[in-house]
Amino acid sequence: MYYFIYSTPIGKMYIEETDGFITRLSLVNGDCTFIFENIMFETPLIHKTYLEVCQYLGGYRTSFDIPISPNGTVFQKKVWKCLQKIPYGETRSYQDIAMEIGNVKACRAVGMANHLNPILLLIPCHRVIGKSGKLVGFGCGLGVKEYLLNLEKKEHS
Repeated sequence: MYYFIYSTPIGKMYIEETDGFITRLSLVNGDCTFIFENIMFETPLIHKTYLEVCQYLGGYRTSFDIPISPNGTVFQKKVWKCLQKIPYGETRSYQDIAMEIGNVKACRAVGMANHLNPILLLIPCHRVIGKSGKLVGFGCGLGVKEYLLNLEKKEHS
């Protein structure tokens, strides 16, 4: 496993590659113990991911062309696959996602899968909001979620 850390407009970003797939893309916060298990090295795929993220944050990219392999349970992967279908500039509620995966009562489990999403932006968990339309829950903070949604809204209109 290789990783590299970059500065971005939303904070320091950790990008990890394993066997030709991006396996983690997250903002670096106080808990960085997982970093020390890997080798800091900027691979071509990590660099390509960073460039695409910069294009996205600059308003020049609406989708990603990066191979990903998130580590999670079967349920989490089902949720994450569903999140990847949410179009740029649009949002869905936790209930919408639960219905989409065929388990209308799984709203809280969908929320937990969102919370545990290891690949920020490429799996767009920021596009999931509360049923009432309010911004709720986001591991990077609601300010970052609002920033990303406003970026997409501005570029989408």
